[in-house]
Amino acid sequence: MSNPTSAATNNLEAFWMPFTANRQFKQAPRMFVGAKDMHYTTSDGRQVLDGTAGLWCCNAGHSRPKVVEAVQKQIAELDYAPAFQMGHPKAFELAARLAAMMPSPLNHVFFTNSGSESVDTALKIALAYQRSIGQGTRTRLIGRERGYHGVGFGGISVGGIVSNRKTFGTMLTGVDHMRHTHDPARNAFSRGIPEHGAEYVEDLIRIIQLHDASTIAAVIVEPVAGSTGVLLPPKGYLERLRKICDDNGILLIFDEVITGFGRLGAPFATDFFGVTPDLVTTAKGITSGVIPMGAVFCSSSIYDAFMNGPEHMIELFHGYTYSAHPVACAAALGTLDTYEEEGLLTRASELSQYWEDGLHGLKDCPHVIDIRNLGLIGAIELEPIAGEPTKRAFSAFLKAYDDGILIRTTGDIIALSPPLIISKAQIDELFDKLRKVLHAIA
Repeated sequence: MSNPTSAATNNLEAFWMPFTANRQFKQAPRMFVGAKDMHYTTSDGRQVLDGTAGLWCCNAGHSRPKVVEAVQKQIAELDYAPAFQMGHPKAFELAARLAAMMPSPLNHVFFTNSGSESVDTALKIALAYQRSIGQGTRTRLIGRERGYHGVGFGGISVGGIVSNRKTFGTMLTGVDHMRHTHDPARNAFSRGIPEHGAEYVEDLIRIIQLHDASTIAAVIVEPVAGSTGVLLPPKGYLERLRKICDDNGILLIFDEVITGFGRLGAPFATDFFGVTPDLVTTAKGITSGVIPMGAVFCSSSIYDAFMNGPEHMIELFHGYTYSAHPVACAAALGTLDTYEEEGLLTRASELSQYWEDGLHGLKDCPHVIDIRNLGLIGAIELEPIAGEPTKRAFSAFLKAYDDGILIRTTGDIIALSPPLIISKAQIDELFDKLRKVLHAIA
């Protein structure tokens, strides 16, 4: 096998890598040159088991035949079509199939190109909706501490991860944050949904009392906060959140960029928890990461509120050049076919107990201070090295790559979210190798 990095290793400076320690990486590059099913191939010919579904996105695995075929065929047939004032059949076919997957009244879909764009779209729809129904004073947006909602200014404003916010100025005004749900003192090493902490949702009442409900347009939360280190909603938390929003005329937005498309063992978190929001943001698993795409689901009442006035007038002045891109739509349709034919949207429920047992089997490893899990998501929280936060987990990441498994770290937390096609033998391999990694790092 030729080494495609050999000619390029002297030219790594041109690419400013996202969310990466660029100087460290460019001293010892980690290059993937191929992927199939559950494995990546490195530039030196090694196989690496994908323990993170890429970046939470390759839910159907890699290079799946129906998706590859759909993309190849679509590029030859219709490579691009304008999204403004024009359409193409696959956009409407995909929207109808997606809407059919959601509980009523989430019957309408607005296409984007990423989770970040989905979040900004949902926030804009929420603000515009409140104005359209005569509630123009409702301009305030409420997020949550440690929430991740992408990297647009809207997303980092409602988001609550310090490092994503601190260097970018004042961001959007009129934003407040509820407290997060992480409570290791009471919930450490919980299996599944934690028992304690539902009362943290009452912090929203404090914010409503501070600003008055008449000023608040929407609340946005991740049903399971993924990028911050897998923070789970305590029992009853989301149900109570829905009621508070209903009682105060506030729209509820679920950010399901990570939890959507089978990650928890149900098609969406709204199914898993039995709580239906007004808007749902998605991306990642919609195409299994093959082509960038996102989507926002919205309720019929929201959509219908815009469908008034002269019919020739644009109802919502928002959209993207690549909204419902033909190739992305084809990839999404191929992905949905794969999910359906292989039962992947519910497969995590079949594996969740085996996954949970294997994950919690690492409790006795050095430096482990908490383990969390739900569906096919897992987190192992490590005790930080004094004065050197994040270093211990990053050392585990590097060692894991060398040992043939891909993990993700955030702070001193190891996050796991494998493709939904993972086998029990591969779960064993992942945790066996991770055990050795945890024993090897300082």
